Amino acid sequence: MVRITGTEPNSYARKAGLKADDLLVSLNGNEINDVLDYRFYLYEKELKIDYIRGDEQLSVKVKKGEYDDIGLTFATPLMDKKHSCKNKCIFCFIDQLPRGLRDSLYFKDDDSRLSFLHGNYVTLTNMTDADIDRIIKMHISPINVSVHTTNPDLRVKMMKNPRAGEVLSYLPRLTEAGITVCGQIVLCRGINDGEELDRSMQDLAALAPGLSSVSVVPAGLTDHREGLCPLTLFSPEECRQVIGQVNAFGDKCLNKFGKRIFYVADEMYIRGGLEIPDVDYYEDFEQIENGVGMIAMFGDEFRAALEEIAEMSPEDRAAVKRKISVATGHAAYPLISSCLDLLTKLCYNLEYNVYPIDNNFFGRNITVAGLLTGRDIAEQLSGRELGEELFLPGNMLRADGDLFLDGMSPEELSEALGVKVTCVSCDGGELLRAVTGIE
Repeated sequence: MVRITGTEPNSYARKAGLKADDLLVSLNGNEINDVLDYRFYLYEKELKIDYIRGDEQLSVKVKKGEYDDIGLTFATPLMDKKHSCKNKCIFCFIDQLPRGLRDSLYFKDDDSRLSFLHGNYVTLTNMTDADIDRIIKMHISPINVSVHTTNPDLRVKMMKNPRAGEVLSYLPRLTEAGITVCGQIVLCRGINDGEELDRSMQDLAALAPGLSSVSVVPAGLTDHREGLCPLTLFSPEECRQVIGQVNAFGDKCLNKFGKRIFYVADEMYIRGGLEIPDVDYYEDFEQIENGVGMIAMFGDEFRAALEEIAEMSPEDRAAVKRKISVATGHAAYPLISSCLDLLTKLCYNLEYNVYPIDNNFFGRNITVAGLLTGRDIAEQLSGRELGEELFLPGNMLRADGDLFLDGMSPEELSEALGVKVTCVSCDGGELLRAVTGIE
C-alpha cells in the first residue's frame, strides 16, 4: 500500500473521488508498493482501483487512454523510501567525505529502482529472487550493476557483505531473460586488478550481448581515509598497463561481438599521460556518466560549434570582444585551454584565462571538476584576473543547480569574487556559445 498525498486538478483520480491520505492498495488486483508497480500496472485502459479510506476498503473503476496518467500524487518519486546500501566497500567514496556536509550527501543508496529511473549503479546485494523476478516480468532494462569483480570470494572481501558473491548469479538470469546489463568495475590497486581483472572481463564477456558495456574506473581516494583500507593510487606506468590490458580485451570483443564492451575511464588516460581516444572508439558512449569518453565528446562538440564560428564573417568574429575566465579541475584543464586557444584564433578579440583549481577540500588526488567546492574556487581565484564573467562546469552543482558540495551557492561565490558567475552544462558547444555570447 502507498499513501496518496493528493490528486491533480481535472484528473481521472480526482473525478473518481480519490483524496489525499487514501491508501492505494492495488490496480486491477495487482498490489502496489512503489513507483515500479504503479507505472507498470497503470497502462491498462480500464483500471479497477482498490484503496482504503479510514477503516473502509473501497474501489472505483476508471477508463482512460492507454498511456494516460490518472493524476495521483505521492510523497516521494519512488512512492517509498530509498533502499540504503548494506555494503561496506573498501573504496566507498562516501566513507571518505569530511564531516560537516549536508546530511543527504552521506546517504548511500543501493536501489534497483533508481538504476532504472536515474541510471544509478546497484550492487545487487539488496535484492532477492522476487526482486529479480519482478525486473524480468516488467522487463526493466537496462540495469546498471557495480560488479567490481566476478570472483565471489574477492567480491565478499571488497564489499564486506556475505551476499556479495552469491548475488553474481543474478547477472546471467537477467541477461538470459533479455534484460540489458551495464557494468562498472571500480579498480583498486593490488586487489581486483591484474589477473583478477582478466577474470572479471572474461566472465562478463560471456554474458554478451546481454551485457552491453563495462567501465573500468580507478577508485577515487580522498585525504579523509583514516581507519579505512589502505588503498593507493595507480602510478602513471600502471595506468598505461591497465589501459593496454583493457583495450587488448576490448579488441577481442570488437571482433567477436561488434563492440568493445570494456572501456577505461578518462582519468586513467590523464594519469597515464596518454592521448584520449577519438569519438569513434567510444561507440554509443554508454558509459559517459562514469567518466568514460567525456573528454572526447566535449572536444568533438566544441569543434563542431567552432566550425559554425569559422563560417561567420571576419567582422562578426571581431565583434566578439570580451574578457572572461573559466575555472575547472586539473583533469579538464588542458582540454579547456586548448579549446579556447582554438576559439581565439578566430575570435581574436576574446581574452580568456583558464584556472585549474586544486581540490583542497577532498584532497589533490581528486582532479575532476564535479567534486570541486565553492570554497576552494573562492580562495584560489581571489585577486586573480577574472574579466567580466567566470564560467564553471554545471556538474559542480547538485542536481537542483543551486549549491556546490560545501553548501555555497553560485550567488555567494559571485559576491565573494566580485564577478558574474555562470555555470554551463558539460557540453563543448554550450561552453563556446556561453563564452562568446553567440546564440
